[in-house]
Amino acid sequence: MPKSAETPAHKPLSGRRAQAARNDSLVLEAAREVFLAEPKAPISAVAERAGVGISALYRRYPSKEALLRTLCHEGLRRYNAEADAALAEPDGWQALVGFLERIVDADVHSLTVHLAGTFTPDPEMGPDVEHADTVTAELVRRAGETGRLREGVTPQDIGLMLEACAAIAVPRKERTTQLRRRVLAVLVDGLTTDGDLPGPPPRPGEFAWRWKRA
Repeated sequence: MPKSAETPAHKPLSGRRAQAARNDSLVLEAAREVFLAEPKAPISAVAERAGVGISALYRRYPSKEALLRTLCHEGLRRYNAEADAALAEPDGWQALVGFLERIVDADVHSLTVHLAGTFTPDPEMGPDVEHADTVTAELVRRAGETGRLREGVTPQDIGLMLEACAAIAVPRKERTTQLRRRVLAVLVDGLTTDGDLPGPPPRPGEFAWRWKRA
């Protein structure tokens, strides 16, 4: 039976819940800006940047670690969403290259570069971490089947490429994006070059230590 015009498919949030959702979005964006600029910044700096009261922030995130964990988990989810979308591309090489470009533009890996080791991962991140490993490996496998990917490239190499691009940062955001895209193009060309890669490849899980606080 069809829904009546008075029954929306998605019930809108109440005024209070809608405001809370807007505040949460502001807090996460502010946290990203604050902690990328200064990982040791206090959580009060995030509240100030977001324009919300510190008490309201603490009601949602009881500690700086909880906020960092949420921030990085959001980045992981974005990574997985882009990887899943890339798998719909029939050309395995274009799927990998397009995925890399979108992840670099979204600046997902800056969080990894700057915030690794500053918080204890939540067990809820586990399935998303495993999914990221799986879809990255599948993108690399499919790119290899096209004959364009140089022999010996591993999924872990892809992660290092993304971190290398994320390490590039200048005061102007637009210029940062341009430089990252330029370096990515050079790195992508390197993925098609013949010849042995120096040294042993990075091992699965070799960089997991960065997410384990002492």
